[in-house]
Amino acid sequence: MQTILLVDDEPRMLELVELFLNPQGYKCIKETSGKKAIEILKTEKINLVLLDIMMPEMDGWEVCEAIRDFSKVPIIMLTARTDKLDLVKGLNSGADDYITKPFNDRELVARVNAVLRRFSEDGKDKDEIIYNGFILDTETYSLHYLDLNVQLTLKEFYIIKALISRPTKTYTREELMQVAWEYETDTDIRTVDSHIRNLREKLRKAGFPIDYFLKTTWGIGYKWN
Repeated sequence: MQTILLVDDEPRMLELVELFLNPQGYKCIKETSGKKAIEILKTEKINLVLLDIMMPEMDGWEVCEAIRDFSKVPIIMLTARTDKLDLVKGLNSGADDYITKPFNDRELVARVNAVLRRFSEDGKDKDEIIYNGFILDTETYSLHYLDLNVQLTLKEFYIIKALISRPTKTYTREELMQVAWEYETDTDIRTVDSHIRNLREKLRKAGFPIDYFLKTTWGIGYKWN
């Protein structure tokens, strides 16, 4: 599960942002002090920082510059100010993106997902694959959704990884056989159906709303919707 550090001197704003991000499968650490946020980054594994600009003691620009002295963690700056010079100053301080208050949940989640996706594509963090609130942990071979989690077998992991990495693509049984069995010629192609059936049952028992996501395309194969 990816962890986002929320830094804002307004506790109500921290609660609101956490309310937006938790349903997407993100863990949030909340902090009202820029100095304390810097210390957290030195001791905790943080995947993204959401950083308010207008704070006492240390403002967001100063915190961002201090973070960049020791970390390349992606940073999104939050502010109620709309001056373009603030945008330029934030980006020059080392921020990766900039959101102006007030914002809605969709905009925030979209920006967070986009920055984390770019970060992953740059090769800096590839331990997790995230889509629609599902988190596939590629180190522990487990699948997470909200507060639910389930351990996968190796073949279940490869099937889920293929489906969730290219959502809406319909995979044929032959394609899933290729990614999960590596062309074991003595394996019947219908074995894929058995694994999908068992996977669905495992996820249902764990409380996952899997029937809404893992779809059968009759006559072709399977897709993650």
